Amino acid sequence: MPPAALRSLASWARTCYSSQCSNSLTHLPPTNSIFRRAGSPSCVAAAANGYLGTTSHCRILPAQQRKQRSTMSSSNKTTSQIDDERGMLVVSIMGPSNAGKSTLFNRLMCKDANRAYRLASEKRSRRRRGAQGRVGHNNPSKRPGGAIVSSTPGTTRDRRECIGRIGGTLFRLLDTAGVDGEKIGHLVGKGKDPMERAMIQQTLKAAKSADLVLLMFDARVGVTTDLAETSRWLRKVGPGDDSSHREVRLLANKLEGDAWSANYDSAVMSHLEEASRVGFGEALPISAEHGEGLADVAAVIEELTEAKRKRLGISTEYDDEGGITSGHSAEKPLQLAILGRQNVGKSTLVNALLKQERVITGPTPGLTRDSIAVKWSWRGRPVQLTDTAGIRKGAQRDRSDDIEDLAVQDAMRAMKTADVAVLVLDAEARVLQRQELAIADAVVKEGRSLVVAANKMDLLIDEEYSKEDYADAVQEQIEIRFPMLRKTPVVPMSSLTGENVDRLTPVVFNARDRWAQMVNTGLLNRWLKEVLDTQAPPLHNGRPIKIKYIMQTKGRPPSFLLFSNVEEIPTSYLRYVTRNFQEAFQMYGMEVRMSIKKSAENPYQEKKTSNSVGIGGWQGRTKRLVKSLKQTGAPPKRKRKRYKR
Repeated sequence: MPPAALRSLASWARTCYSSQCSNSLTHLPPTNSIFRRAGSPSCVAAAANGYLGTTSHCRILPAQQRKQRSTMSSSNKTTSQIDDERGMLVVSIMGPSNAGKSTLFNRLMCKDANRAYRLASEKRSRRRRGAQGRVGHNNPSKRPGGAIVSSTPGTTRDRRECIGRIGGTLFRLLDTAGVDGEKIGHLVGKGKDPMERAMIQQTLKAAKSADLVLLMFDARVGVTTDLAETSRWLRKVGPGDDSSHREVRLLANKLEGDAWSANYDSAVMSHLEEASRVGFGEALPISAEHGEGLADVAAVIEELTEAKRKRLGISTEYDDEGGITSGHSAEKPLQLAILGRQNVGKSTLVNALLKQERVITGPTPGLTRDSIAVKWSWRGRPVQLTDTAGIRKGAQRDRSDDIEDLAVQDAMRAMKTADVAVLVLDAEARVLQRQELAIADAVVKEGRSLVVAANKMDLLIDEEYSKEDYADAVQEQIEIRFPMLRKTPVVPMSSLTGENVDRLTPVVFNARDRWAQMVNTGLLNRWLKEVLDTQAPPLHNGRPIKIKYIMQTKGRPPSFLLFSNVEEIPTSYLRYVTRNFQEAFQMYGMEVRMSIKKSAENPYQEKKTSNSVGIGGWQGRTKRLVKSLKQTGAPPKRKRKRYKR
């Protein structure tokens, strides 16, 4: 095949891949370095026939497996494909700052497996199947729910974990902070910055737990001192107890198109040749922003996944649903979001609940940026715990870049997908802040359940002032300034010392159960009768209001429908009904939504007929004639209307 045809076919293969790379990858054309430069005939044939792999790993999928894998884009099946944690490959993305790690993390993240449910604001129109031409790809830098992406070095600080997917393979994906020589020096006691030390410790944990490390660098810059030191450090760091086999693959990022490979004497080609001397083999050229060159990464991940499952004795057969056979969780995880202002102790509370240093903590305000979701089990019940960034007023945020705005958006999205939101308060403030009331109002209006964690009680508690007095004072301030949230559960605690932290989780589960509760219709109507007997509805436009019936339409949040003879009920009386409902069914700390529907006319009630029989028609004339003859004995007189000129 002529070289021009090879280049054309290679471009076509990458175009087809880019149109599918955002979420539902089915057939991945190989775009490795050999194929991109020389156009290997075997890989060209693989791209044209739907092969999966590289030149050394090209194999065709059976028709049944291709059909099964093509169905994996359905969101209602993805959750059933997540296999046992032992059989999932752990992939860590590492490298110097500004190498594109978070962009690749967002590109490989499986949205269907990581979201609690789809938000209405994120619904997009589905693309037409079989559309001709290139389909625009989703920008991973602006993908909702992903890692924060910015050109500012050191944007990522914590170790972020999610379920990744490429092709038909699911795996655990970890994003880490940038690594350089100065941060590595903190591990041996050379540095004194506690935040830098905490960041490199999180990266060290990711390196030890990984089965595959994707070491990224900017191919336009080449091999820097930071990349060389990171490579030496990775060779010294052995795999942890969870991963006895670890491989490192080098990724040359920010290589879009084919212009860089046209000239063998270009700077990029020399950088790739220099990268091959680092000690981890030939660098794989990719573009995380545009999704190019990820077929090599897909082949590596699939090969290592199959090897790990075979090594552990786990089946690699595919079931009828299109995924690897797996068990199903008996209970849906509780989605728990930790919210609050900056520097109130949210990350410290998360570490206290998990009993490990999972997220970075410190006295610096705004330390947390990404919303870190951690899977946790409390007494055998699954929990998805999410640590979020501190939320400040818009006028007080740092305007030098958009990192803080993106962090707040990520925190608000975590709140919207949560079942229960824990609002952390600072006891040092002594008074409930206006920003905390705004956060509580946003939680309630979104329909989430609210629990208040009054933190840092160790600064106030003494012999004369108990923790119960502290909780009552916080609850009283909430009730005075926000009457709708009266009797909201308040848990006084000290996340730094761990005192009273264990009381938070039972309160959270109780709040979730009340929030999702469905009340029997008969019980609801008996309660409504008592409420109406105690206080009858007022008149509305001189007409008495009759509330005939009530039923619950849904839970999460509790929503009810009142059937009445009017379309609107005064707001004051509706608040009275809502308040009585909260007291009767203990629905505190959440919004109870009451809607009004005007009852339809009773179909069995005899309708009153009008004396008039209408105008025109022989039937009407006959009725008028009979009526007039019975009353007067004469036919009715015709009344002619005279129109004024």
